Amino acid sequence: MRARFSAYTIGGHGQYLMDTWHPAYSRGNTANSLSLKTHDWRSLQILRAGQDGNKGGVEFVADFVDNQGVLQRHHEMSYFERHKGRWYYTDGRVDIRPIEQAKDAG
Repeated sequence: MRARFSAYTIGGHGQYLMDTWHPAYSRGNTANSLSLKTHDWRSLQILRAGQDGNKGGVEFVADFVDNQGVLQRHHEMSYFERHKGRWYYTDGRVDIRPIEQAKDAG
């Protein structure tokens, strides 16, 4: 999870993101599109993580500044599957809000 966040933060690591994304769930993303640095990611906080056999999940919040300079909070429950000893991102439930709204939502 942290390595995927770092790849988004630094930019230019779309191939790594594709290599760690389960092909059945990548929905038309490409290494080129994922290499673009679209946000200024500021922080990552892992809230909880768990595993049940070959399935796992990570809940996290990540703060970023968007294209208009607004500080946003990305709150996600990410899902992963292990295949042949490697973990792959499959999908996630995402909520993105400006920081002030995120604080109000508790």
